[in-house]
Amino acid sequence: MTAITPIEHHSDGHEEHPDLRVWGLITFLASESLMFGGFFATYLFFKGTTAVWPPAGTEVELFIPAINTIILVSSSFVIHFGDMAIKRNSVGWMRFWYFITAIMGAVFLAGQVYEYMNLGYGFTTNVFSNCFYLMTGFHGLHVFIGLLLILGVLWRSFRRGHYSATKHTGIEMAEIYWHFVDIIWIILFTLVYLLNIL
Repeated sequence: MTAITPIEHHSDGHEEHPDLRVWGLITFLASESLMFGGFFATYLFFKGTTAVWPPAGTEVELFIPAINTIILVSSSFVIHFGDMAIKRNSVGWMRFWYFITAIMGAVFLAGQVYEYMNLGYGFTTNVFSNCFYLMTGFHGLHVFIGLLLILGVLWRSFRRGHYSATKHTGIEMAEIYWHFVDIIWIILFTLVYLLNIL
């Protein structure tokens, strides 16, 4: 008589079936993409139907946003190093790379606040400033949420055995979210800054 071998179940379930938590995140990010897409379409509509864009007195500066772009794009590589580290079962290096990413995210937000304080125009100055603050502010909110996710990963990593080479869904989800934030910023930077400078 043949013995029946029990099926082993892993907590992350990567081997048996797709992790529904990751699919849930991807679905959420798809809906956020549609929202940002609506913002971008509205911005381009106003840009295409307004004689002078941006209107006088609401010009954008490129220096601080360009530095912010370098920081945010670089942070996507840094957070990926953390994901690679945990897949080698190195919790210590994962913490290191995620901590560096958190610092870069905080610097990005500080740069955005500095930019807002020195623009010389407000949310209700004109249609351009309204679009500008709405899009960059909404993106900044997403960066802040991503920063909280990264800090949450770091906090949980100090629980013994919480993350390992076979158990790292939370780390992957934080990385996916951060890449999304990065991609949205590249599009936003191109539309709001580069196209108005060049």
